[in-house]
Amino acid sequence: MTAAAHLMLIDGSGYIFRAYHSLPPMSRTDGTPVGAVYGFTNMLIKFLNENRATHIAVIFDAGRATFRNEIYSAYKAHRPDPPEDLIPQFPLVREAVRAFGLPCLEQKGFEADDLIATLTRRAREENLPVTIVSSDKDLMQLVGDGVDMLDPMTSRSIGPQEVEAKFGVPPDKVVDVQALAGDSVDNVPGVPGIGVKTAAQLIIEYGDLATLLQKAEEIKQKKRRENLIEFAEAARVSRDLVRLRDDVPLELSFEDFRVRPPEFSRVRDFLETNSFRSLAGRAKALCVESATPEGATAGASAAPEASGAGAASSGSTGSAAGSSTVAPASASEGPVPGDMSPVLRKVIGAPDDYHLVTTIDELDDWLDQARLAGTVGIDTETDSLDTRKARLVGVSLAVAPGRACYIPFAHRSGGSAQGNLLDGPEAGGADPASSVRNIEDAPQALIRLAQFLQDETVLKVGHNIKYDLHVLIRAGLPFPAPLEDTMVLSYVLDGTTHRHGLDELARLHLGRTTTPFGAVCTGVGGVTSFDLVPLDQARDYAAEDADITLRLYMLLRDRLVRDRLVRVYETIDRPMIPTLARMEEEGVCVDAPRLRELSADFSRAMADLEAEIHALARRSFNVGSPRQLGEILFDEMKLEGGKRSSKTGAWSTDAQILEQLAGEGHELPRKVLDWRGYQKLKSTYTDALVRDIDPRTGRVHTTYSLTVTSTGRLSSVEPNLQNIPIRTEDGRKIREAFVAAEGMKLLSADYSQIELRLVAHVAGVSALREAFARGDDIHAITASEVFGVPVEGMDPVIRRQAKAINFGIIYGISAHGLALQLGISRSEAARFIEAYLNRFPEITAYMEATKEYARTHGFVKTPLGRRIPVPGINDTSPPLRAFAERQAINAPIQGGAADIIKRAMVRLPGALEEVALTGRMLLQVHDELVFEVPEVEVDFTIPVIRRIMEQTVALTDERGVTTVPLVVDVGVGDNWASAH
Repeated sequence: MTAAAHLMLIDGSGYIFRAYHSLPPMSRTDGTPVGAVYGFTNMLIKFLNENRATHIAVIFDAGRATFRNEIYSAYKAHRPDPPEDLIPQFPLVREAVRAFGLPCLEQKGFEADDLIATLTRRAREENLPVTIVSSDKDLMQLVGDGVDMLDPMTSRSIGPQEVEAKFGVPPDKVVDVQALAGDSVDNVPGVPGIGVKTAAQLIIEYGDLATLLQKAEEIKQKKRRENLIEFAEAARVSRDLVRLRDDVPLELSFEDFRVRPPEFSRVRDFLETNSFRSLAGRAKALCVESATPEGATAGASAAPEASGAGAASSGSTGSAAGSSTVAPASASEGPVPGDMSPVLRKVIGAPDDYHLVTTIDELDDWLDQARLAGTVGIDTETDSLDTRKARLVGVSLAVAPGRACYIPFAHRSGGSAQGNLLDGPEAGGADPASSVRNIEDAPQALIRLAQFLQDETVLKVGHNIKYDLHVLIRAGLPFPAPLEDTMVLSYVLDGTTHRHGLDELARLHLGRTTTPFGAVCTGVGGVTSFDLVPLDQARDYAAEDADITLRLYMLLRDRLVRDRLVRVYETIDRPMIPTLARMEEEGVCVDAPRLRELSADFSRAMADLEAEIHALARRSFNVGSPRQLGEILFDEMKLEGGKRSSKTGAWSTDAQILEQLAGEGHELPRKVLDWRGYQKLKSTYTDALVRDIDPRTGRVHTTYSLTVTSTGRLSSVEPNLQNIPIRTEDGRKIREAFVAAEGMKLLSADYSQIELRLVAHVAGVSALREAFARGDDIHAITASEVFGVPVEGMDPVIRRQAKAINFGIIYGISAHGLALQLGISRSEAARFIEAYLNRFPEITAYMEATKEYARTHGFVKTPLGRRIPVPGINDTSPPLRAFAERQAINAPIQGGAADIIKRAMVRLPGALEEVALTGRMLLQVHDELVFEVPEVEVDFTIPVIRRIMEQTVALTDERGVTTVPLVVDVGVGDNWASAH
């Protein structure tokens, strides 16, 4: 090797999928699809022209099955099969590599990443620097001395610093972090509840995964500790899955990778065979001359041009200074297009054609194009990521794949006055403090946009469009109608098998690395707000978001029909978007003085407990200090059962330890637990809720997410209003602080025992069905059936035991769990469960059938058809498999309840408006809905709400006969506690 030698390893598989999804379908003259081949070849020519390495190899995956599937059968099980028209292109892509004289490597049983790892190790042993051409996070474990990565989309170099910024640890610790965090895309299990950030903190603290798992019992956080102990084997398996093999048997020498100019005749033959002759001009610069038949010079015979190809550029509305075409390809380049829509034909020559719109005429032109297209990608840019604070900075529209524009409303220079240009009478136009040029006559532009957003002939597609709805409302614009959301669409299709951010979906489905938000919102001068981003950068970033959204919609929408999920998306999740947006805008009234009183009460209770704790300890100390508490309990009081941290030597005083000591009759740890309880109520609720009051509305506004939970349930954040305590007296006091506005009442409508009703329905439990139909006390009936005691005069203890089993069965409760809950022995709990299942054999049959369905399909379904993935159902690890089986049993029930209440939520606002009632839906807490209703309308509102909630979904058998009625309990009060 010479001193200047340099090896570049190209991740060819990543190139293929990006090429396939970046261009519309294409075919050569014999009908063979070649769109991905054309895109790949184009990218390869560009790469070779821009990079002058001495040694290059292109590496591919040889197939889906690898040694990792032997370790963990579910590895990558949820990844969809390649599209049918892509499969015949795989060998053609390899032909392209060989035509350019490059080594084309693959090895059955291994992934491309393993070959890259092996070649990297061998190169470093020969002191040969290596650049890995990929942005794949799994390859970042290889970065280090003499090894870096090159993101082929952004030309950004990735070294140890960039890896540490992404994972929080150096490259040599990346495998341990990935093993803990798992990977939903590749179905790497990891440890539940641990993400990349937490994993990095743990690895930094303990050094490596093996040490962490060895010392897991020292972890203070109870749930984290329990998960690390229970899922230790899953973490070890995950480490084996993510760790790249660097010992793949490859019979090659690096001399085979030396770059030599390809023969032009070979390149030309490949291009002509695939109708790519128009690429010959750029390719020829890489080649050595060879015998070239007359007329076969570069570009001499371009492939036939599609009808309308290149028209995208002729319709450009921006001037030379106000438009940009990002990496266009000539309209004459490319193969004969296959069966494509007119819109796709129009943009075939300019896949990334992004424009800046600064005049009303330009805006009108783009809106006309959008109306002609009928479907448009839309996105807003704002000056904050906080939904309640974000103000409109600009709007982007995509009218076809690759063709998009950005309309700036409120950009400013770093030296301009603070404030949003839409706030004052001089909105729009050039910022007097800079050369920033926003759209002229912003008020008129907003009117045009408002008309467009309400145009029902145009479908508006956003990604997380609920956020955009809030932004548009505060800018004086209406809700777009009709609308679609690619984030929700992706969630309905794939559940929680992966996350649903735009960047992640672009990588997953389009093979495209999008520009990250941080890349445009950080830079010289510490720019952090989008309204300070230069317009050329803002245009490309914003237009790309709308463009990618539209591409994803076109890709994903067809899957709804194939996967039979149209009903779930169209009747449940999509219509929930405007419903939730309106609820979030409404917010809920809270009594701030009452919350402050409760904070003071909790502070006094904590002070009283602290005094009692000090008296028991016979000295004062900081009750909130785990170290000082440990010294009191175990050094001074000499209590047994203490555990020291091997790292710090301090005593552990987590909740589990304190509960154990309290259960043994020790008073001090019990009082510390009570003290911690008050501390949590104060910090998490009473203090925090006062801070969360929006000064503009005087109300608290939560944010609901449709795409987070595995079962389809909604989740509430910032603040979380679904976890307000209710079972304790102090918790109920907090709910008392949620109040109705003047002249209004709060109305709570709660499905009664909906999950038990669903069990009776889906499992076909005749005894429970009949009891529900009669309106009996289901827990008393269960106790009577299982324990053989009469309902009349039943001991409340027996009813409580039956209730615990009823609800526990839904969650796959074990004898150990039931024993802890009821305070009985494990053997007695096991007898209770056995007696229950013997009396209701239909439930056992349902459980076994559901587990078998999950094992066969990888998912279960709710009664309304939602698919819920069950990762790990076929895992070889018994703990992981048992956990997955419990999920499989519970998911159709919990998910079914979530589907039913969402269907009701979609119908309720319209049903109330239909009869001129003005009550507003404010909150959803799993099976409960909370409304704010004018006091004079309460008696009229209750029957409407009850009718919709009870009749929106009927639980019927195959004959259409209702098996179990849905029942809704309704309460009314001046505050939430009194209404529930």
